[in-house]
Amino acid sequence: MDDNSFGAGIRKDILFYSIIIIFGLFSFRLFKMQILDNKIYQDQSEDNSIKAVTLRPPRGVLYDRNFQYLVSNKPAFTIDIVPSEFDTSKSEVLEKLISANSGYLKGVFAKFRGYPAYLPQKLAQNVGIETISRIEENKSFFKGISYNVELQRDYSFGVNGSHMFGYTREIDAKQLALRRGEYSMGDYIGNSGIEKTYEYLLRGQKGYEFYIVDSKQHMKGRYENGQNDVVPSKGYDLVLSIDREAQYVAEKQFLDKSGAVIAIEPETGEILAFVSSPEFNLDQLSSLASGKVWQKLTTDKDKPLFNRATMSSNPPGSTFKMITAIAALEEGVITPEFTINCSGGYQYGNRFFKCTHVHGTVNVISAIEKSCNTFFYQLILKIGLDKWAGYAEKFGFGKKTGVDIGEETRGILPDSKYFDKTYGKGKWTNGYLISLAIGQGNIITTPIQLAQYATLLANNGNSVQPHFLKGYIDENNDFIPATFKTVHTDISQKTLDIVRQGMFLVVQGAGTATHIRNTKYTIAGKTGTVQNPHGKDHALFVAFAPFDNPKIAVAVIVENAGFGSTHAAPIAKEVINAYLQKLEGTYESKVAEAKPEEVTDEN
Repeated sequence: MDDNSFGAGIRKDILFYSIIIIFGLFSFRLFKMQILDNKIYQDQSEDNSIKAVTLRPPRGVLYDRNFQYLVSNKPAFTIDIVPSEFDTSKSEVLEKLISANSGYLKGVFAKFRGYPAYLPQKLAQNVGIETISRIEENKSFFKGISYNVELQRDYSFGVNGSHMFGYTREIDAKQLALRRGEYSMGDYIGNSGIEKTYEYLLRGQKGYEFYIVDSKQHMKGRYENGQNDVVPSKGYDLVLSIDREAQYVAEKQFLDKSGAVIAIEPETGEILAFVSSPEFNLDQLSSLASGKVWQKLTTDKDKPLFNRATMSSNPPGSTFKMITAIAALEEGVITPEFTINCSGGYQYGNRFFKCTHVHGTVNVISAIEKSCNTFFYQLILKIGLDKWAGYAEKFGFGKKTGVDIGEETRGILPDSKYFDKTYGKGKWTNGYLISLAIGQGNIITTPIQLAQYATLLANNGNSVQPHFLKGYIDENNDFIPATFKTVHTDISQKTLDIVRQGMFLVVQGAGTATHIRNTKYTIAGKTGTVQNPHGKDHALFVAFAPFDNPKIAVAVIVENAGFGSTHAAPIAKEVINAYLQKLEGTYESKVAEAKPEEVTDEN
């Protein structure tokens, strides 16, 4: 054997025994850690595990324009369930205890299927003390069930505002997947109305408390005496444009009616009152176990969840006659002195279009005052469809107003393209246009559009898009005003003065709404009655007051009621009177409210 071979053998032996020794040392070390020192490391693990407890912030409250409460917060009991710890054989007993439908728990578990079963899920909200007492007495029976006090919305301030305020709901799995990092299971999120639009302002920022826990998640104490805790930040309080007294009066007027009323401050576009009727009780949606409530609301033939103020679509009726008058005056088709003789209707081809009465000789002002159909039938043929539609568009018809509660439809503003698409090019005639002149036929509007229309007529063709938010109060307690786009019609003052004079005489002269005249406030308006193939006609009214310096503009629709003069105009009068008296300081409030509960970041 040469020296090289001998040396190689020695090196192999050294390497082999070195590996054996190193492996033995590691094995002994592993044995010592896992067996001999297990208790030491387990104790260390128990001492060093940290659990973060989320502190949900109080949601911002809603004030009216005078800083009176509209929506606040109140403490209430909430029941949570940990699916991995709960014995599902006891589901029926628990469902009865929380007054839930059979199978409710299965739905709760299914809602967040795919998420860890050890994470708590909300089971019921706004739970009574009797239920909490039963759970406390039967802790060992209801394993995996716990309760705590959380803040929930408080609607006890005298007004409902269900379609305006909207509501919050526990975030669902789909929303959570889209906004993970911002929200977690059990969080509440604005689901409709102002709550949804201004979620980013209202929600606040979560806080956290850190605890030392053992392997079974039992709390052993605060981590570093709470030095690393994060205090939750309350959501911003919103100041809305709503006047609580005007809102209260508007809601009372619609207690037994279907329809909508919207009141706006003409100069600013701020919504003073907003009602869609029938409404629903927001308090009933504060319980998670509200399947019966939802079923009743969604199957109700009166559709209380439907926001009629922004979504209902109907012809505007005679309230639209001012558009036809404006188009004719601006285009030079007529002058203020132009007259026609109304003998009870208008013959076009082989069809006779009726008027409401035989009005005799009328000009544009008296035609608005007396609501003479015959006068306007003839005008639209002189104006032309597309020009007529162009003037209607200037007042916001055929498009969304942009009101800040999200849900809104644009209605239908027919022009030649619309008729070509609907009936076929060359397959419609001028006979299709005549009804449009008086707000019937293919023209479709919404109450919020009519309210904006009344606002622009009141404020000489200029305003701001309708909105609810005046501003919010930031973390420094400073008021931050909201801004919205301005609206300009570019209609001449001369034309607007003529049309406004006609509206003045509707109430103050010999028009169709003289019964709402009063000596204190000079109201100008226009009635409308819309044909309804499914029942009684719909009643409409648009108005503003005082005539010389308008502070409020109103649009009202009462469904299945009859004439606008009889059923819609009196509602507008009551809302107008309440608000103007409030401005003067002579209104005696009838709003019964509860005092808001004191809520702090620690609640």
